[in-house]
Amino acid sequence: MLSEKAVELGRLIGQSAEYQAVKRANEALNGDRDVVTALQRMEQLRVEAQQMIEQGQNPTPEMEQELDTLLHKVQGNSLYQRFIAANENFDKVMVQVNQ
Repeated sequence: MLSEKAVELGRLIGQSAEYQAVKRANEALNGDRDVVTALQRMEQLRVEAQQMIEQGQNPTPEMEQELDTLLHKVQGNSLYQRFIAANENFDKVMVQVNQ
């Protein structure tokens, strides 16, 4: 009976407006090549910086500048903003579910 309720809850969450909004926002964001490329480069810079820190080095000023430029580009994108808002709304739903 518990597993049946869990399956039902999962189905209801998947059908919720908040989940559907996240799904649509994610698909739209993934369709924007410029943002996807910028996000991938940001992740690459993050990994490189983490490796440098683990080796006792500091990330270069050029890396920091590139990351800052990419961050401004991504944060200014309306699809990214919609994605973040949809995720925040879905997170609120999940907090309610978990309580």
